[in-house]
Amino acid sequence: MIIEIGHFALILAFVLSVLQSVVPVWGAVKGDRRLMAVAPPVAGMQFLLVGIAFAALMQAYMVSDFSVLNVVENSHSAKPILYKITGVWGNHEGSLLLWVLILVLFGALVAAFGRNIPMELKAATLGVQGWVTAAFLLFMLATSNPFLRLSPAPMEGNDLNPILQDVGLAIHPPLLYVGYVGFSIVFSFAIAALILGRVDAAWARWVRPWTLLAWMFLTLGIAMGSYWAYYELGWGGYWFWDPVENASFMPWLAGTALLHSAIVMEKRGALKVWTVLLAILTFSLSLLGTFLVRSGVLTSVHAFATDPARGTFILGILVLFIGGSLALYAWRAPMLKQGGLFAPISREGALVLNNLLLTVATASVLVGTLYPLVLEVLTGEKISVGPPFFNLTFGPLMIPLLMAIPFGPFLAWKRGDLAAVGQRLYVVAGLALVAILVSAWWHGTQQILAALGVGLAVWVICGAAAEILSRARFADVGLSTGLARLAGLPRSAWGTAFGHAGMGLTLLGIVAVSAFQEEKVLTIRPGDSVEIADYTLNFSGLAHRTGPNYVDDVGHFDILRDGRQVAVADPAKRLYTARQMPTTEAGIVTFGLSQIYVSIGEVHADGGADIRLYHKPLVTLIWIGCLVMSFGGVLSLFDRRLRVGAPKPARRKVAAAGQGGD
Repeated sequence: MIIEIGHFALILAFVLSVLQSVVPVWGAVKGDRRLMAVAPPVAGMQFLLVGIAFAALMQAYMVSDFSVLNVVENSHSAKPILYKITGVWGNHEGSLLLWVLILVLFGALVAAFGRNIPMELKAATLGVQGWVTAAFLLFMLATSNPFLRLSPAPMEGNDLNPILQDVGLAIHPPLLYVGYVGFSIVFSFAIAALILGRVDAAWARWVRPWTLLAWMFLTLGIAMGSYWAYYELGWGGYWFWDPVENASFMPWLAGTALLHSAIVMEKRGALKVWTVLLAILTFSLSLLGTFLVRSGVLTSVHAFATDPARGTFILGILVLFIGGSLALYAWRAPMLKQGGLFAPISREGALVLNNLLLTVATASVLVGTLYPLVLEVLTGEKISVGPPFFNLTFGPLMIPLLMAIPFGPFLAWKRGDLAAVGQRLYVVAGLALVAILVSAWWHGTQQILAALGVGLAVWVICGAAAEILSRARFADVGLSTGLARLAGLPRSAWGTAFGHAGMGLTLLGIVAVSAFQEEKVLTIRPGDSVEIADYTLNFSGLAHRTGPNYVDDVGHFDILRDGRQVAVADPAKRLYTARQMPTTEAGIVTFGLSQIYVSIGEVHADGGADIRLYHKPLVTLIWIGCLVMSFGGVLSLFDRRLRVGAPKPARRKVAAAGQGGD
């Protein structure tokens, strides 16, 4: 009965989404407040109904209801309860339901917290959100129903893909979905503004918090996915330029450009056309990623292999929303008024340079991702575009962007003085030069490119700190007043500094692990030792272990430094019995910011094993930097200047005026 309730809730949510997609938009165009007032309660009801459906599917997984086809295909009664829950979104139908749940969540959030948004814009935005919701609910009900029954019900399920039975799956997909599905509301704001012909600085301020929220979660989702692949797949890498990885990375790049463009539009009223276009393109790239993951055109550990009917349906959604939005943009963009003028050397100019480089970088990733697919369709030839292509195209675009980052916050609006900014950054440049020289001396001149990368990372990190410290003016006002000035800075200023510093930390981690890591691949037997970096690993042997739905062979390594044991590593070769599928469980030990990484390959009859051993210096900075960037997003999100309307100060002014009249 609970399953039927969930199915009916989805059908009712679809009906309401159609209502939401028509009535409020018509009311906004005609200026009918009664029709516009329909949007908020309908958006809230949709969230409630889709939430009921999601809870119904989760309940089926938790009790192992094998009368539901989706549960049979992706669960097992012996699976731990955590992975029963995460199995809800570890498959096509369930993850799509989570996708739609987050979609309607953002609509409900705008309905609940968008009190300061003009009624026409709010109604039109929720109406456009209803279009997207209706399309995906129809897709789910027509081709991807998670509530299909089986009769008779089997006694046991097929289990979840073993590599997805990990705590990372409990975190990675929800974070990722909040990220790129969150850009749907930014898309809806853009289309609503084009329909109503209202694109101004106030619009940019309404859009920026939602863009920031989506960007922040997408950053965390990509970072979590990177770390999950790093420790779960046993290959020791953090990024492989997999097409499905790229599918989430491209909206992040475009969303980063959108954030900076919205700042220029809010502050100076400029880049209106560019900002609206980026809002459309960012969500369009999210839709493209959805198509790549769910159409069956890709083979990836991240992708859901599906039938062609699903791919055709999603392709239709893609054409409808991307094509339709770009057509509307082409029609309305010439009518938008241009904003304020600015010199090339200015903060606006720096942000435009940032956006151009990010956009070109996004295009390079898009070409590398789609080119093999297009070539196969046209010629039947299969090729692979891997890391060498992306490193040679994407990397050079990032170098000038990273070099320019410290300059931007120091430049004045409208017209800046590049020479004066250079003088304020000479200490930062000196620190970067010292970092280059020390790195080149420590690792040798053959690693000069890596040394330059270290210097670039230090330049970005110290540049972020310098901008904040320059606002304190310690030399002029003293320590206590300087600290008071720092405490009084807008949170968005701190957010910018943390965001830029986080980028520098991630860059430093990438450079260090790419250039300075050590790797050994060997066969080891009980009693053998192997040395790497400053550590010695003693192999004690393998032990057989039985888990709830798997068996594995666990290797035990004592890690010594200077003859003293400092840690142990226990990598494993695991076999999931239901699917008879092996996985590798890496043994990872962290020392400061660096890690020892051990993974087991083939296990031999004599008790030995093939192992892959790494020493990865500063590798944790890759993900720490992402956390710092996201923390910067949190700080910016709570900047009081993003609270449009500020009703309390206005009321105080009115009250004061009234008292003066008495």
